[in-house]
Amino acid sequence: MTTLGATAIRAARRFASSLPALFGVLIFTFLLMRVLPGDPAVFFASGPNSGKEEIETIRKQMGLDKPVPQQLFLYLYDVGRGNLGRSLMTGQNVTKDLRERLPASLELTFSALLIALVLAIPLGVLAALKPGSLVDHGVRLFCALGVCVPTFVSGLLLIYIFYYLFGVSPDPTGRVDIFTTLPPAHTGFLLIDFALAGDFDGWWAAFKQLILPACTMALFVIAPLARITRASMLASLGSDFVRTARSVGLSWWRIVVTYALRNAILPVITIAGIVFSTMLGANVLVEKVFSWPGVASYALDALLSSDYAPVQGFVLLMASVFVIVNLVVDVLYGIADPRISIG
Repeated sequence: MTTLGATAIRAARRFASSLPALFGVLIFTFLLMRVLPGDPAVFFASGPNSGKEEIETIRKQMGLDKPVPQQLFLYLYDVGRGNLGRSLMTGQNVTKDLRERLPASLELTFSALLIALVLAIPLGVLAALKPGSLVDHGVRLFCALGVCVPTFVSGLLLIYIFYYLFGVSPDPTGRVDIFTTLPPAHTGFLLIDFALAGDFDGWWAAFKQLILPACTMALFVIAPLARITRASMLASLGSDFVRTARSVGLSWWRIVVTYALRNAILPVITIAGIVFSTMLGANVLVEKVFSWPGVASYALDALLSSDYAPVQGFVLLMASVFVIVNLVVDVLYGIADPRISIG
């Protein structure tokens, strides 16, 4: 059996071992939504003064007139068929809503993570090369500020500076402005779809809309990435193989990049996977500040209105993403260091 086939089999086994956890997430989320205060039937019946018959009709539509064990059984049966229910907010199937909104959240999260990695890894390496220096203290101060300032504060600050004061950023009102025609939805990622359509004016408009929310998210996650890079680089630079490489006369930058950084990158891959999963589910404040039509803001609106199905679908989606990201991290571990197996 080839190495690729063996890796695929081991990854499938890891995914199968995660299914009980996903099943537990389903049950826990379902029960948690039922114990939260508020009656969704009253909310969607246009307020507490609505007629009793109208409220009972909506309760039957949501299946809330049945006993909780029966509701749970029906919900698990529907999920097994790929049916996550219908949202009363949008009137659409939750699966369709999530499918339409997930690319927006993924594009924002991928862009933010890329910006964070491009900044954090060089900063961590520089801090490790000069421990205790002014550069090291400056990197740690920058990371501390990134963690201490909430994302909605940094987002509003960036809007104030680049949109209000300098006027170089477009209105923070979604993925594109009202004058831009959307391209054919091949992937849902606007930057890719505009490029495929050959509309580079639209691509530039979408990029300008994306850069501020992506930078806002990146500022918050640079700190853990830079700190783990610094710590890993310090450990690698003090190892025996680096001292051996220096003793044979290899250039310092070759030692840093080829030997030290390659070994130090393994913990960074782990943290990047954890950070990505966290960003995708916790970027609701950024999506709200910039009116970004992602899954996190969709789930928050559903939670505030006690719309059960979208919240349950969102939690299941985030749990599935977490499992998939862990598998990808394991595979990348094996690529970075062939001695490591995901079995």
